[in-house]
Amino acid sequence: MAIISFRSDEIHCKIVYYGPGRGGKTTNLITIHKALGHQVRGELLSIDTAGDRTLFFDFLPMDLGSIGKFRIKISLYTVPGQVRYNDTRKLVLKGVDGIVFVADSLEARKGNNVESLGNLRENLQDQGKSLSDLPLVLQYNKRDLAGSKVALLPVEEMEADLNSNGHYPSFPASALKGDGVRETFKKICMMTVVDVSARLLKDRGMSLTG
Repeated sequence: MAIISFRSDEIHCKIVYYGPGRGGKTTNLITIHKALGHQVRGELLSIDTAGDRTLFFDFLPMDLGSIGKFRIKISLYTVPGQVRYNDTRKLVLKGVDGIVFVADSLEARKGNNVESLGNLRENLQDQGKSLSDLPLVLQYNKRDLAGSKVALLPVEEMEADLNSNGHYPSFPASALKGDGVRETFKKICMMTVVDVSARLLKDRGMSLTG
């Protein structure tokens, strides 16, 4: 849930990049952090674990407007992809306002994608939430490997596996090359701010502008 800071006149929103290990979550955040100007981004921090890590940083987006007198501040997080760090995943999801699910386009990772999305649902349920409660954007990463020696899942098959009702926005991407990263990022930011604005204005009404 977004947090209101009356001291700094900011509303803090939290967006989490979720998905299977080695799917491209970390690369997404590094690419986004590099693309943001120094004047609006915070330091990129990392919590390292054996063979995996959680990244996070804050930024003040200049083009998303405000809610009443409050500026919007967004924190971006990744979760570790390995199953053994599920407690860390749960911790990172606490207070989440929007989610990007980064799926791996490699054919060999089909089952990992489905398993990870199921794990996301379970971890949200443990916190009394569901995917339908939150803005969600799907990213189908590693599309740059098309035509290489590795087999890729068709986007249509990934949609059938992960977005069968077509309810969620989705983007093919290459986090390594930057393709689709900005589009995914911009979409989840806009969806999250709209959702948070609606909830806060409903709950607090004119107190946001006073």
